[in-house]
This record gives sequence, structure tokens and C-alpha cells, in this order.
Amino acid sequence: MKTIINTPNAPAPIGPYNQAILSGNTLYMSGQVAFDPKTNELVLDSIEAETAQVMENLKAVLAAADMTFENVVKTSIFISDMNNFGQINAVYGKYFDADTAPARETVEVAKLPRSVNVEISMIAIK
Repeated sequence: MKTIINTPNAPAPIGPYNQAILSGNTLYMSGQVAFDPKTNELVLDSIEAETAQVMENLKAVLAAADMTFENVVKTSIFISDMNNFGQINAVYGKYFDADTAPARETVEVAKLPRSVNVEISMIAIK
């Protein structure tokens, strides 16, 4: 059985998907980009601001499932330019304890939706 997780505190899906699916104790979170859920505008002022908005969107989805970043066991980070890795990693790292941080991969891709610079998805377990 699966439970659909959607919250108005994160950007609404713009296609045939949901923000997250809870199956048993495992939460599968769709990739988030830097849409501000209050304005539906992309936050692209800097790579740091963009990454922070992505992480805040993920935080909102986790909260809707009664979880926190402590529950995250796996992340996937997609970036359009590996030269931005350091700045993205610095912001991302503020949301996790280094000793208990999740497994992760970071992949440079040719292009992301709406030409954003970063998209992150996560898997969390209660």
C-alpha cells in the first residue's frame, strides 16, 4: 500500500507525479528544484540561494510525512555544472550532521527542467 504525500509548503507537481510516496516506512521523494511555493517563482539569485530553496522544499515534504533530514538515507543530486559542486555541497551540508549524513551521488547532467542548476531527490525511512 502506498500513501501519497503532497504539501502546499513545497512546489506543486507540474506533471503526473506526486511530491512523495510513502510505502511502508520508506518515503520516496520526487526531485525538487528551486520554486518558491509561496510565489511559484524560481529562486535563482545565486547557486547558494537556489540550493537552499531546494533543501527547504525537501524539508517541507519530509515534514508532511512526519520526518526530518535525520530520516534521510539516500540523496541524488543532479547539477548542470560540476563547477558549482562546492557551493551546492556547502549549503546541502548545513542540513545534515556529517557523522550521520545519508548515502549520496552527485551527477552532472546536460540540462534540468526550467534550466535550473540543481535538482535533489531523497529517500527517507521512519
